[in-house]
Amino acid sequence: MINIIIFLQQLIASSTHIVAKGVTNELEPGLVLLFRALIATSVYFVYLAFRKSSWKRIEAKDWWTILLLGLLNIPINQYFFLVGVSYTSAPNVSLAYALTPVFVFIVAAVFLKEKVSALKFIGIITAVLGAVVLLSEKGFNFSSDTLKGDVLALLASFSWGLYTIVGRNFTRKYGAIYSTALGMASGTILFLPIFFFTEGSINLPEITTINWLQLIYLGAITSGLGYAMWFYALKKIEASKLAVFNNFQPALTAILAFFIFGTNVSLYFVIGGVMIIAGVFLTQKS
Repeated sequence: MINIIIFLQQLIASSTHIVAKGVTNELEPGLVLLFRALIATSVYFVYLAFRKSSWKRIEAKDWWTILLLGLLNIPINQYFFLVGVSYTSAPNVSLAYALTPVFVFIVAAVFLKEKVSALKFIGIITAVLGAVVLLSEKGFNFSSDTLKGDVLALLASFSWGLYTIVGRNFTRKYGAIYSTALGMASGTILFLPIFFFTEGSINLPEITTINWLQLIYLGAITSGLGYAMWFYALKKIEASKLAVFNNFQPALTAILAFFIFGTNVSLYFVIGGVMIIAGVFLTQKS
């Protein structure tokens, strides 16, 4: 049952890259994130209003964790993701997220003092070199929008790895839905001043009906259902083992992008993708 839930979560995550690419072609990433965050937070607290048994008293020391989860989730992870996907292709962003298991292992090794074996080290190096191959497709010219997008996607993936590790024990303590709701709410509050400082205002007439449907999908389905499924799975299995399922995303996203946007898969994508997935496999194998 848990594997089915994880696969469905990965399918939602893969479609998110496609929907986000479509909406950021028409709206500013900051505006997209504002409504995505507001919709997701509203969905969670409407649900919690009918499930009052899910509410738990938060210990004083855990409020800092809530703030950190919110910061990693919305102002960092989701913002970098949306800006990144507006510059580069959806399959490239999904490939960056396939690196999440490697980032999880790196963070675990540095902060949790997890032992790094020779095989794990080889896997990490292989995956990182795969990312270098992917980034080199347009050359290492930082004026290139594609490279900017790829780098931001990698930063988003790294922050998702941090979010997964930080949220692991918190989720097991307070529950998947309640934990995600608190993280969403704190992240939205933290993002509001950033939005009004960078964007200044909201122009509602420029948002079409299709855009609203895209925003609802990103908020209610991806950040709502998808995040809850991720944290539910995190309660059942280890963070590193869960993160490896992100390897489904490049293939699923590439297929969806081909049929929706006509995006062709380049040789760099194939070589980089094979190296990243091989590296993640070696890391997990260790």
